[in-house]
Amino acid sequence: MPGTKHEERLRSLYQAFNARDLGTCLAAMTPDVDWANGWEGGRVVGRDAVRDYWERQWAAIESTAEPTSVSERPDGTIEVAVHLVARDKEGNLINDSHGRHVYAFRGSLVQRMTIED
Repeated sequence: MPGTKHEERLRSLYQAFNARDLGTCLAAMTPDVDWANGWEGGRVVGRDAVRDYWERQWAAIESTAEPTSVSERPDGTIEVAVHLVARDKEGNLINDSHGRHVYAFRGSLVQRMTIED
């Protein structure tokens, strides 16, 4: 089942993100990936833009995203319910929330990520 492979891919991507393993994350994306910028707003396009965005974010805050469930939608996109936690560099909690990330794939690579409330 395709959803199973995508679920495994996404769960490993969240682990890599939380470990700050940029190489693993970027290798799982299409070169022209279209990614939601949940921290600053807007979108970034391309692996280099995602790298720059995450490097800025990680320089300013400590954030983690833990998937709590993964499901395939009728349109073939994959929805990931996530627990999001962000702390400032002193360790003070600035965000503890839940959200939804929706992924579109091109083959086995992430082509687009959107954030939904």
